Amino acid sequence: MVVTQENVAVNGSRRLSPQEIADVLRERIRVGDLRAGDRLPTQAELADEFGVERGAVRQALRALQDDGLLTGVSKGSPPRIAEPASTGPEEPQPTMVGLAPRLTAAFSVPHVRIDAACLTAESLIPALGEPLRLIHGGQVKPARIDVRILLPSRDISLAFPVPVDGRGDDDPVHQRWLAMRNAQGHVLRHNLQTLRSHGIDVSITFRALPFTPPVKLYLLNGREALMAYYMVTRREESTDTGTLDMYDVLGTESLLFSFEKAAGQRDAAFVEESQKWFDALWETITTDLTLS
Repeated sequence: MVVTQENVAVNGSRRLSPQEIADVLRERIRVGDLRAGDRLPTQAELADEFGVERGAVRQALRALQDDGLLTGVSKGSPPRIAEPASTGPEEPQPTMVGLAPRLTAAFSVPHVRIDAACLTAESLIPALGEPLRLIHGGQVKPARIDVRILLPSRDISLAFPVPVDGRGDDDPVHQRWLAMRNAQGHVLRHNLQTLRSHGIDVSITFRALPFTPPVKLYLLNGREALMAYYMVTRREESTDTGTLDMYDVLGTESLLFSFEKAAGQRDAAFVEESQKWFDALWETITTDLTLS
């Protein structure tokens, strides 16, 4: 029988590579499951957890040591989590740039929980591309994914986008936004529901806000909050029926600020209060949203 070079575990599933093992451990350090000074499990325990040989574990540990995340890798006892380097705060990035790696990292846990309050799902769809690719490729497989999205109701008068000359009986700017909201919501739901073919329990629910959110907020696994201000600007857009002159926002370009529970008391309080705010809206003044 010919033995292929593919990484295949004894149970028939694909084995994790050293780099993937390192990525899982790196995420545990990032979210605070492993803290500075903690000892890792033994190489034998890690090999058993990940279903690999000890050599793969040793390579992963050396990679984490090279990144400055572990100390004492070469000693007889398990290595410890290193003290974090003294660096300045992470620079905010445009939502289109900063959201994708944070969502990818969030999918490394067994139960993925994503809550979002935003104007449309424009930023979420491309940002979810990489974690979905990893799942379809068999590199990541959470057991459960719960996604809750708050979007403005179709029945309210939005603060933005709005025509520069004011609203009329037939508001093409509002109709444009509504079509985008519904179409993007359908795409987002479809993309996530395809993961059920991998045996993953997926739930995605939308509810309607009775107001226009002045910021966009993403809550990842109850451990991280990402927030960006919607910057209103005047712009024009050509359509089949003419040019729309409107006050609008470019959400993909809004700078995204990250707050992590593991980063300290101030960030932890922001994450917790943001989650309480989202939960309160979800359970009280929001209503069922139908993507028609």
